Amino acid sequence: MKPFQIRFLRSLARWLFVAVLALGCTATLYAQAPAAQRQSGTVKSTSSDSFVLTTAAGQEVTVAVPAAAKVLIVPPGAKDLSSATSGSISDVQAGDRALVTGSAGDAGSALNATRVILMKSTAIAETHAAQEEAWQRGGGGIVKSVDPATGTIVISSGLRTVAITTTPTTIVRRYSGNSVKFEDAVKSDVASIRPGDQLRVRGTRSADGSTIAADGIVTGTFKNYSGLLTAVDPAAGTVTLKDLATKKVVTVAVTPNSDVRRLPPTAAQMIAARMRGGAGRPGAPGGGAGQRPAGAAPAQAADEQQGIAAGARRAGMDLSQMLSHLPTETIAGLKPGEAVMIVATSPSEQSSKSSAVTLLTGVEPILTAAPTGEGMTLTPWSMGGDAAAGMGDAGGPGR
Repeated sequence: MKPFQIRFLRSLARWLFVAVLALGCTATLYAQAPAAQRQSGTVKSTSSDSFVLTTAAGQEVTVAVPAAAKVLIVPPGAKDLSSATSGSISDVQAGDRALVTGSAGDAGSALNATRVILMKSTAIAETHAAQEEAWQRGGGGIVKSVDPATGTIVISSGLRTVAITTTPTTIVRRYSGNSVKFEDAVKSDVASIRPGDQLRVRGTRSADGSTIAADGIVTGTFKNYSGLLTAVDPAAGTVTLKDLATKKVVTVAVTPNSDVRRLPPTAAQMIAARMRGGAGRPGAPGGGAGQRPAGAAPAQAADEQQGIAAGARRAGMDLSQMLSHLPTETIAGLKPGEAVMIVATSPSEQSSKSSAVTLLTGVEPILTAAPTGEGMTLTPWSMGGDAAAGMGDAGGPGR
C-alpha cells in the first residue's frame, strides 16, 4: 500500500471516530431531554405567574407560566390556531379552559408551561347560549318514520307532526349508552335513526312550522314513562309508578345527575286546556285553565306561572323547551300519588333499572287531558355543550 493511501485511511478512520462520538453525544442528550407533556382542563385558581388546572379526571395540576411561555387565546370550537390571538398570564382566569404544553415540574403534579392555549369562560358561555338557542328554535320530538333515500325524518312534536329534511351537509350525531352529554354524542347518519328515537334538530323552520331544513340533528334511544307515583324512596334514590302506556309498574332511579323539575299549577292547567281544544289562557271558556285552585300562589307568583305557560305555548307544547325555566325539585319533595313524566336511560346489561334523565312532576292536568301522554314531548338533553370542543382533542388547537 502506498504512503498516500495509508494517510488517507488514517484520516478517514479519525473522521469516522469523531462522527460516531458526536452522534453518541447527541443521542445521549436527546435521551436525557424531558419529553413534552400536555394537560387540559378547567382553570381553578390563578396567581401572578401560575395557575391551578383541574383535569377531566379531577386531578389538580399546578402550572408555572414563565415570561418566555406563549399564551394563545382561541375562540370556542376552534380546531386550529389560525384564529388565535396573543395573550399573557394575566388573561388566565378561573373557569377558563386551558390546554398546556410543557415539562414536568419539581412536584409530581406540577407542570412548567412552554405554551398555554386558552378558551375564555365568558366566550364559552356566550357560544353555548347561542348554540342552545339555535337548537331550541329548531325543536324536537319522537321519530315516527325515517326515509334514508330522501333523507326525510317525520317526528311527533307536541301537538303536531313535523317533517325534517336533510342534506349531505347535515351533521347527524347520536347518543350511546347511558350518556346524555352533548359532547359524548358520536357521528352518525340518517340511516341509523329509528322510529321511537328521541330527536332534536337545529335548522330553518318553514313559515307554517310543518317542515325544518336541518343543519344538525342529534338522536338517542330513551325510555318514556308517565303516570302516578306509587312509591318514593329517597334513601334508595328510586321512584315507582304504573306507566300509562304499558300498564306496567316500573322503578326508576333518580340520581344526582337527574334533572327534576316541578310544573306550576297554572302552567299545567293552561297546557291541558289547549290539549282539550280550549284557548289555553286563564279564564278561557270551557278550558278550566283560569280556575285558580285553593291555596293558590299570590298574584306575583301566579304571573310567573302564567309566563311559564306562555313559554309552553310558544314552544309548540314541547315541554323540554321550557324545562330550564321551571322550579327545581328533589326526590325528597316527591310524594306518592303525584303525576310525573319521566325520560330515562334504557336498561343496560350492567343495570336492569332505568335512570331518570328528566323527571317532571305537577303534570296531572296534562295526563288527565291525554291519559296516554300522547301529544306531549319531553326530551332528555340540554344542547350546546360542544362550545369547548376540540380543547385537547387530537384534531383540536393543541395539535
